[in-house]
This record gives sequence, C-alpha cells and structure tokens, in this order.
Amino acid sequence: SHYPCLTVMPPCMGDADRFSLEALRVIHKQLDDDNDGGIEVNESVEFIREDMKQQQTNKHSNLHREDQHITVEELWKGWKTSEVHNWTTDDTVQWLKESVELPQYERNFRDFRFNGNTLPRLAANEPSFMSGQLKILDQRHKQKLNLKALDAVLFGPPLRPQHNWMKDFVLMVSIVIGLGGCWFAYIQNKSSKVHMSQMMKDLESLQSAEQSLMDLQGRLEKAQEENRTVAVEKQNLEQKMRDEISGAKKESYRLRELRQGAECELSRLKYAEEELVQVRMALKRAEKEMQTEWSVPEALQMWLQLTHEVEVQYYNIKKHSAELQLTVAKEEAEKIKKKRSSVFGTLHVAHSSSLDEVDHKILEAKKSLSEVTACLRERLHRWQQIEKLCGFPLVHNSGLPSLTATLYSDHSWVVMPRVSVPPYPIAGGVDDLDEDTPPIIPQFTCTYGGCHRNANTPVRVVK
Repeated sequence: SHYPCLTVMPPCMGDADRFSLEALRVIHKQLDDDNDGGIEVNESVEFIREDMKQQQTNKHSNLHREDQHITVEELWKGWKTSEVHNWTTDDTVQWLKESVELPQYERNFRDFRFNGNTLPRLAANEPSFMSGQLKILDQRHKQKLNLKALDAVLFGPPLRPQHNWMKDFVLMVSIVIGLGGCWFAYIQNKSSKVHMSQMMKDLESLQSAEQSLMDLQGRLEKAQEENRTVAVEKQNLEQKMRDEISGAKKESYRLRELRQGAECELSRLKYAEEELVQVRMALKRAEKEMQTEWSVPEALQMWLQLTHEVEVQYYNIKKHSAELQLTVAKEEAEKIKKKRSSVFGTLHVAHSSSLDEVDHKILEAKKSLSEVTACLRERLHRWQQIEKLCGFPLVHNSGLPSLTATLYSDHSWVVMPRVSVPPYPIAGGVDDLDEDTPPIIPQFTCTYGGCHRNANTPVRVVK
C-alpha cells in the first residue's frame, strides 16, 4: 500500500500524506473526463460549472497556470507547495466558520486535529470519513463541506475582500445625517405638540359653542312640535268621538235586525233538531246491529246516505234564508234608488235613516252568504273523509225519495225539511260561488207523503 508514495515527488512522509495522495487521485479521476491521464482546461471549466455550480470560469487559471495538461504527480506537487496544505487546525477552523459557515462543527474538527493536509479527504468525499470520524450526519452539510473543500484544494484559499474605506466614510456620514435628522424631528415634534395642544383647546371651545347653538335650536323645534301635536290630538279626538257615535248607531241597528231574525230561525232550528234526533236514534240502532256482526251491514251505508241527503236539505234551507236576506236588501236598495231620481225623494232619503238600514241589511246578507259557503266547504270535506274511512260511496246515492222509501216502510210520520221556491230568480246568490263544480245532489220538496224532485228548483252544487 506504500508503493504509490514512493513513485511521486516529493515522497509521502506518513499516513496523512498517503491519505491525501489517495484523495487527490480520486479528485483527479473526477476531473479527467476522457481518462487520458491529464486534466485539460476545458475539463476544469466544465467541472467548475456543472459539479461545483459556479460561474467564475477564471478560477481554472489558479489550477493550470502555464500547464495545460495536469497529471496526478503534478497535482500532488502543486498541492504540497500550496498555502492550504500548510494550514493549521486553527486555520481550518477559521475556514469552517467564515467560508463554509458551519461553526457548529468546530468541536468535531478540533477533536480530530483537522488541518490543511486533511482537506483532500473532504474534497474527495471519502466514504464514511465525514460520518464515521468527523460525526457529521446532515447530508446538506456534507455536500457543502465537499464543495468548499474542492474549491480550497484545487483553486487555493478563498479570497478575502479588501477593506473598503470609502464605505466606512459613507457609513459615518449617514450616521451623522441620521442623528441630525432625528434631532430636527424631535424639535419639530415638540413644537408641533405645542401648536396641536393650542389648536385642540380652540377646537373644544368652538364645539362647545356649536353644541349650545344646537341645544337652543332643538328646544325651539320641540316647542313648535308640541304646539302642532296639541292641535293634531284635538282633531283626532273629535274624529274619534264622531266615529264612536256612528259606530254605536250601526251597532244598535244590527242588534235590532238580529233580534228580528232570531225569532224566525228558532222555529226552523226546532224542526231541524227534531229531525236530527230521529236520525241519531236510527244511527244508534244501526250501530248496535253493526256491533253484533263482523262485516259492515249494507243498512249502515243507506243510513249514512240518508243522513247526507237530510243534511243537504238543511243546508238548502240555510242557503234559501241567506238568499231571501239578499233579495230584501236589494229591494230596499232599488226603492232608495228610485226615490233619488226625484228632487223631493233625494231630500227625503238624505234626512232619513233608511239608507243606513239598507247598508246594514246588505252587510248581514253578505255575512249569511259567507257562513253558508263555509258550511258547504266543511260538509264536503267531512263527507269525503267519512267515505274514505267507510270504504263505500255516500255522496253519490239513489236519492232522498228512494232512501226514505227503503228505510222507512211506514214513513208517513217522517218530517222532512222543506224549501219554498223564490217568487223570482235571485242574482248574485250562493250559486255564483258554485260555478266551477258539477252538480251532484238535486233539491227535493218533501211532504208527509214522500219526497219528489221540484221541477222549478235549480240544481244546487254540493262541495
């Protein structure tokens, strides 16, 4: 292993030189791309650009000088005479701190007694040297040490920049100017604070005067608003009193009409209640019979159909009553309209209370019609739900005469509701509400001998 040391000049002097020579052989092989035993200029330039990632191509002159073809022996001779070869441990530590900028490894270098003659081992990236002996494990730090060591071994120590006295002069002048500027700014700031304090005092006095003016103006506006409010409240109170008097008159008229209509309705409701009692008794009997059997008897369907038809007749009675109210109201309105056609009639109408009474009758008629309409919608929804629960048709049936003849074998005692026919057609009645629904249940006029279809009675729509 010592044979290569004997073939070079100057010869190796120990293990350190032997390791350095082996490292230089590895470096020489890296630069010698064509393997002709020598390093040419173009190979040096290419190595600097591609491997060392530097653009300073004039560095190769430090390595070649006048020699355009450097062999291993020439590289060894140049290394032995270089400044870096003679670095001490302190020199290499200084290079580690300033050039490589890795001061954290100073203890590692000193423990190994690292000097200039050891640098080729870093430059050749000797296997396990940095990891095993120098205890450097970070891969980025290894790569940085390798590149810096190559630079120092091949091209000499890093150049130290010359001290620039001009920069020092410019820096001192800048410091003096900065201090003067700070002093000037302090003086100006102090002066501006005094002026600002005086200005704030003036501004506060101005704001105080403005606020007093606004307060005075607000009190003036408030007094004017109070005067206007008193006048408006007086007018509102007078109007409210007039409205209350008018409302009291209308209420007295309405109560008088209700008292007169209640007497007529009592007799009709009495007959209706008697009929409902009879239907309830029949339903209770049908319910008792149904409880004794598992299936729904056919009689229950007929009784429910009869109940529906009877309820339709009661609805027609209520509707007929509402239409009569509307007819009476329209007749009164026509009378007043005729009276107004003459001069004396106009004066008579203006000085009588008949106009208010007619208005009241019209409102009552409209109210009755709306109640009939609500009753109609509720009945339709209720019987639809009953049909869904029972599972058989109730609204579509054979008619009131057929049902009465079937369910009451001796039906001379049965009292059915009656609807009298109006003397003339009524415009604007409940029929206007039923234009979109096809007719389902006809109207019947029932007597003690049975029920029959009334030819003059228009077909009503059941919803």
